[in-house]
Amino acid sequence: MTTLVTGASGFLGSHVARQLVSRGEDVRVMLRPSSTNRAIADLSLEYVTGDLRDPASVARAMQGAKRVFHVAADYRLWVRHKQDIYDSNVGGTKNLLDAAMRAGVEQFIYTSTVATIAVDRPQHPNEFTDARLEEMVGNYKRSKWMAEQEVLKASKSGLPAVVVMPTTPVGPWDWKPTPTGKIILDFLNGKMPGYVETGLNFVGVEECAAGHLLAAEKGKVGERYLLGGENLTLKAMLHTLSKITGLSAPKLKIPHGLALGVAYANTAFSRLIGREPSIPVEGVKIARHMMFVDCSRAQRELGFKAGPVAAALERAVRWYEANGYGP
Repeated sequence: MTTLVTGASGFLGSHVARQLVSRGEDVRVMLRPSSTNRAIADLSLEYVTGDLRDPASVARAMQGAKRVFHVAADYRLWVRHKQDIYDSNVGGTKNLLDAAMRAGVEQFIYTSTVATIAVDRPQHPNEFTDARLEEMVGNYKRSKWMAEQEVLKASKSGLPAVVVMPTTPVGPWDWKPTPTGKIILDFLNGKMPGYVETGLNFVGVEECAAGHLLAAEKGKVGERYLLGGENLTLKAMLHTLSKITGLSAPKLKIPHGLALGVAYANTAFSRLIGREPSIPVEGVKIARHMMFVDCSRAQRELGFKAGPVAAALERAVRWYEANGYGP
């Protein structure tokens, strides 16, 4: 059975592809012409060149595939043209769903995000939290919410789709790196003078990838499963990094208003010199909300287990150091 994986050149997608290959699966990956395969170059894979925004190339990639792991996403917190994010995350997902329906795919695992339900509620949100589009902060969150709705709609129309919702994966092989990886690297390189009061749920990337395979084995069609580990404040996460590395954690707590003002100034300056801002406004706005969640459903129904976040952070730190990202 051929399994198609999108986003295999990325952080989480490469781990999903790696675990599928280790199980003896026949794995096909679709990469854009501009993508690099360095995260998966050592794997035995079938390669197809294509782009989620191009229905013809998506149809070619889908030929003969019986299962799909749609991990690809544009997760940038800043883009020159915001429509690019919607074209990839929403339009690309719709193209893949249409091709899967026509090809008679037997299973479709969609990688959504905790962001689609991590909203302000009296209790920690979970898979049954009914968040609204207007509660989504920024283009990334909005586009993923919209794409998730398309997948759930397709499942009601007969596509055997299951939705997984990773929280914040950390670990090795984060080549790009991800926004969370950039936080770790800023800490390692002494570029973090302070922190804002916020919180995230963290999970080891290897365990998160394993959760995708568990969802394929045990997940129910049309259902969502949070793949997460520990709820940690940013301050606690930086303290953990301090214990791992011996470096001092920042002690200065930066008010959100000040951080937002700096982000706007940084973005304006970055536009003038033609580069990507180092402090995206969208990232600071997202940080205003604690993204703590209840991940117990995947543990009960899928048998999902997340290891200690400290161990995952240490694996990330050692990998960054070994690959020249940090001191």
